[in-house]
Amino acid sequence: MKLGRVHANALAYSMTTLGSGMMSTVFNFYYMQLFLKQYKISEAAFHQSQIIFMIWNTFNDPLFGYIQDNSKASYCSGRQTAILYGAPFYALAFLLPWFPWKQYHEGDWLSGLHLVVSLCAFDGMLTFVQLAQCALFAEISTRHESRLQLIKYNQVASLVGSTSILFCGLISDNMENLPYFQAFSIVIAVLATACLFYTGIYSMSHYELKRSPGESTDSESESEFSWSSVILLTKQILTQKNFLLFLSMNFFQVFHLTIFNNFMMIFADNLIPKDAFSSSMRSIMYGAGFICPQFLVLISHSWLKKFGYYKVILFSFYIEGAAATVMLLLGQEHYYILAFYLTASMVVVQASFSLFNLPLADIIDADVVKFNRKSPLSSMVFGTNALFTKPAQSLAPMVIVTVLNKFGYEQLNKTAFQVDPSLLTGLHDAMFILICLLPLCITIIQILAWTPFSIRSSHHTNWAVTL
Repeated sequence: MKLGRVHANALAYSMTTLGSGMMSTVFNFYYMQLFLKQYKISEAAFHQSQIIFMIWNTFNDPLFGYIQDNSKASYCSGRQTAILYGAPFYALAFLLPWFPWKQYHEGDWLSGLHLVVSLCAFDGMLTFVQLAQCALFAEISTRHESRLQLIKYNQVASLVGSTSILFCGLISDNMENLPYFQAFSIVIAVLATACLFYTGIYSMSHYELKRSPGESTDSESESEFSWSSVILLTKQILTQKNFLLFLSMNFFQVFHLTIFNNFMMIFADNLIPKDAFSSSMRSIMYGAGFICPQFLVLISHSWLKKFGYYKVILFSFYIEGAAATVMLLLGQEHYYILAFYLTASMVVVQASFSLFNLPLADIIDADVVKFNRKSPLSSMVFGTNALFTKPAQSLAPMVIVTVLNKFGYEQLNKTAFQVDPSLLTGLHDAMFILICLLPLCITIIQILAWTPFSIRSSHHTNWAVTL
């Protein structure tokens, strides 16, 4: 009976991953292409938008995390109700960028405002919903086997959700047909809302199952909201050495993943000739970058049981670094190898990132033990993690766009005919360096940060240790 309950919880939990995956993969993959190439946003407006987004993106996670862990309002403190009430607003925020507010001309200030509103609204609702889901991951069960079961269900859901990239590319011809793209995005929004509703209605956490019917559902901290309590709890969370090591590694993982999510289409379109890969082949390539990570995680399920997530994640860093080195030595003229490298790198980075809830859940367990908490500050731990890692989501596009424009990418988009071959050569060389040398440097830093991480056991029923 207990096993069935865990599986039912795993199914309900994974439905949010399915809905969120359908929206977030499409949003992250296409919004950059839309604003840079179709809305023709200026570089200045783009950077301003990313800076505003970075500030919002940095502080909304710990703020929402504190509210969800300490609020007395059921629609905030309840993990399920937060997902239930947030679902329709999340879907509406997803639709914001795909419908221009007017016919934009080159450098139109309104396109910059449109980008700011789209990024902040989508990330705000994503944060509100996914913080609740991440908290559920840690709170559905404290057993290692149950958490691996959640990972398994989660990856199947993520696999199905990531196919939205493939179908979206095939239906809209990789956004060349904007009306088709807009229609498909509406379908995604409706389906995603239904998935999130399922989680909100049917999921249940370990702590709710333990709680008696008359017991309060409030967090251990029943004091009213205050910045002093936010700062105090954040300081307590940051006293864990393992958490600081995880933050250092995760920042660069988010930076690395954002580059592939936002710029893979731009890199492939410029480095791989049109006659080498058809539009449908490119759609399959882009889809594989989002679909295959889930297959890889499912295949590695036995490795996680045998070796633990610590060694699996560390091994993925070695693979990323080795692949970048080999590609850098081979050069950019090998188009099919380059296409495979781009896809495989995105797959490995996304797959390892999918495992990061496991170390975070252990850090939450350790925090409960260290501070003798009655209930975990799950949302706050995930929110504090986001406080230090989410800026990478803005810094990565700013760095890449600055480098690309320095080598003529903005000029290339403005030029209709007779592109200077030397301009293309310099731009392509810069892109190739970005996709090889930058990932190599990132993985070296990640290996140095991850190696001292001390929660490594994969065989304990409860992995938490006193730090």
